[in-house]
Amino acid sequence: MFCLGGLAWFTGKPFIFPSLGPTAFLLSYRTDAATFSAWQVIGGHLWGTVAGLACYHLVVSGAVLMDLAVPLSAAGLRLAASGALATGVTTALMIATRSVHPPACATTLIVSLGLLTTPVEGAIIVGAVTILYSVSQGLSIIWSTGFSTE
Repeated sequence: MFCLGGLAWFTGKPFIFPSLGPTAFLLSYRTDAATFSAWQVIGGHLWGTVAGLACYHLVVSGAVLMDLAVPLSAAGLRLAASGALATGVTTALMIATRSVHPPACATTLIVSLGLLTTPVEGAIIVGAVTILYSVSQGLSIIWSTGFSTE
């Protein structure tokens, strides 16, 4: 997470976002590496991003999460529908493609509720997850060798 936080700070781009926290935890705490394959982690967030972008732009486009604070507003209704639909689509896609990664449903909400809504931000999300997964795998290899130079 430090590398992504630094990258976000250096670039001013959203390389760090809430659903990375649970992903980072699962990657560091895992007891069975096969449970968290690259396809599950990266693919799950990819589906969350794609479903979130599609639902946001088809259902809401222009509203943001804070619009939910206005009771019975049309924008709030569209946001709620976007979030619910995106979560269902993400879940279906993850199950259908065997890329189940529960934190990806948080990613779909981040996108479908208007927090990160551009294709560039979507690419940054998937890129950040890929970096996190790669760093996690690299550290796993280093730790499993016991830092041995032999």
